[in-house]
Amino acid sequence: MTTPGIFKIQAVDGLARCGQYWTASGSFETPNFMPVGTQATVKGLTPERLKEIGTQIILSNTYHLYLRPGEKLIQSLGGLHKFMNWDRPILTDSGGFQVFSLAKLRKITDDGVRFQSHIDGQIQILTPEKVVQIQEALGVDIMMTLDECLGYPATQLAAKKSLELTLKWAERASAARSKKETLAFGIVQGGMFADLRKYAASEISKIPFDGYAIGGVSVGEPLELMREITKISAENLPDDKIKYLMGVGTPIDIVESVALGVDLFDCVMPTRCARFGRLFTETGHINIRNSKYKEDSLGIDPECDCYTCRNYSRAYLAHLLRANEVLYIELASLHNLRFYQRLVWRIREAIKVGYFKKFADEFVRKQKKDEEC
Repeated sequence: MTTPGIFKIQAVDGLARCGQYWTASGSFETPNFMPVGTQATVKGLTPERLKEIGTQIILSNTYHLYLRPGEKLIQSLGGLHKFMNWDRPILTDSGGFQVFSLAKLRKITDDGVRFQSHIDGQIQILTPEKVVQIQEALGVDIMMTLDECLGYPATQLAAKKSLELTLKWAERASAARSKKETLAFGIVQGGMFADLRKYAASEISKIPFDGYAIGGVSVGEPLELMREITKISAENLPDDKIKYLMGVGTPIDIVESVALGVDLFDCVMPTRCARFGRLFTETGHINIRNSKYKEDSLGIDPECDCYTCRNYSRAYLAHLLRANEVLYIELASLHNLRFYQRLVWRIREAIKVGYFKKFADEFVRKQKKDEEC
């Protein structure tokens, strides 16, 4: 078995690259997209369904699993893989973004984060060391270090202070590791300031992590600024390590970020959009709530090979959504996630044959025909 943490780049086309990354639970290809299973489940889909649509790795969340049901219970039941019946790689977010979203319920100090549980109101404390311990107890393959995620806009002084704290936490997290098989990724922060991003990437690269992530984007900034910060962050990270863009994003975001050298993505968008009627297609998304789909006999996307598109019409899905039937969530989520998995597969194939730029240009052109939702 290949040693966990090995990243083999197999082809490069411009800054885009495809490869393979090894973990203790097997490998996954890159570029890749991780469905979000925040609470040890990807909403509406069983692990078997996820495998059928090509899922190679999923993301779960340390913050939520720590609060409920607790990492000790999961550990006593054989670890997160066994608990949720998933035998492929799992990456866990440290909870930094969730803490960011709890602005009114938390206090950040040099030691860590003190916050009030959104479940029962109890006071909880997370430190870089504790976050490592929780994730090692969960038995995941890749853990993220605790970081501070700033909103937009933020002053340069605030971004610098936050960045320095994130770097200190990263050093402490690295020192706290006790299981070599549990890989760890450091996170680049620095707000929307190019000089801070360059500094952050340089400094985090000095800590011996198994991969590096770009955090603190998609927090309210303009799209062009997000692209710029992604580019600066990615180009200043070591090219022999996997590069992960956290919490991004749309199909166009993925294609354009791969062009900047990014290898790994996650986002709640496919499943969240599905629940509210937004379904992805080759020529942009459709809103299945629109009245024109009530009698539409076509599948969601004529080019999609998913179970939903092969068996059900837009009219049927429109009916299920209006009737508040649970089946709608499964069928819609399955389609959207299959769309994302097909997309990263097509990206990998395009990179291998040196066709990525043409593929990306054509894909973005078609996607910009989105109807309004």
